[in-house]
Amino acid sequence: MTKNLATALAGLALTTALMACTKVDEGPVCDRACLIDLTNRYVAGIESNSTEGIPFSDEVLIVENLNRITAGEGLWADVTGAGTDFSVVVPDELNQTAGWIGMVERDGVPTMVTLRLQLDPKGSIVQAEHLYSPPIGEGNLAQVQVPRPGLLAEVPEGSRMDHDALIAIGASYYDALDDNDGTKAPFAEDCQRFENGLMAAGEGSGGGFDPDHPVANGCEAQMSSNMFEYITTIDNRRVFAADPVTGLVMGLSHFHHPMDFESYEVTAADGTKVMFSTDNQMQYDPFDLPAAHIFKVGADGKVHEIEAMGFLAPLNSPTGWEDAAESE
Repeated sequence: MTKNLATALAGLALTTALMACTKVDEGPVCDRACLIDLTNRYVAGIESNSTEGIPFSDEVLIVENLNRITAGEGLWADVTGAGTDFSVVVPDELNQTAGWIGMVERDGVPTMVTLRLQLDPKGSIVQAEHLYSPPIGEGNLAQVQVPRPGLLAEVPEGSRMDHDALIAIGASYYDALDDNDGTKAPFAEDCQRFENGLMAAGEGSGGGFDPDHPVANGCEAQMSSNMFEYITTIDNRRVFAADPVTGLVMGLSHFHHPMDFESYEVTAADGTKVMFSTDNQMQYDPFDLPAAHIFKVGADGKVHEIEAMGFLAPLNSPTGWEDAAESE
């Protein structure tokens, strides 16, 4: 191969790689492959404590666990290495955004992390959001070694749902939870929900706080039992990304738990009415739970898998985005 030919081919390869993140024929600035690559590079940068090569906008806003930070702070400084192979990306060409839930090593401890990346019309990151959880208990680490196969499986091309329909399904989850009515979201019979590595709903999960009268563990029945009445409000709801190829939808939200409720009635799986109160089953101090959820919607339009993570914060904590409009 001549030197000139080699140089030309190298230039062609670089041009081809850049085209994935360049607006061509009015297409997206960053297509699906570009968004996945950008997310992976962002994670790799955090794992290597480097922001080099990450296309931040000059106006970028970054919020990590409710606190405003700058690039290079927070996880970039605290992460001590790569995590497990647990990694789920939700790219959204239409919204020019991407989300991720995965694992890193923070201060030497396995830690679950969520990312939200929002691009501007030039393809630069104009908003970034990080959530990370306290260390996951050793008993749940087995659940976050690799993603469940169903999460990553592609939906057959002829059966993929429309982007906006997927967003609506994701939003329905928060309505179902807020209203204690599992019928408001299209849960599949085999639906499983994992929270910070713990199986919280689905076959094989626990049945609530009363071992003598467990609550049904199905995603729909569990919500309809009134078990989650202690959640006062769910604010800052943002179902921001949907990927028709995989049927994945991702949302962020902010749960409030003042824990000042009166005793309330929960319906157990056997129909027994069980009283829940702060004196027995619910002995927690007031807290907020900023959280992320990824929903897997199958070709049948039903939610089969839910992967969630969140972290504890003081009650009524600000989100870190209150003055975002003024800062932009």
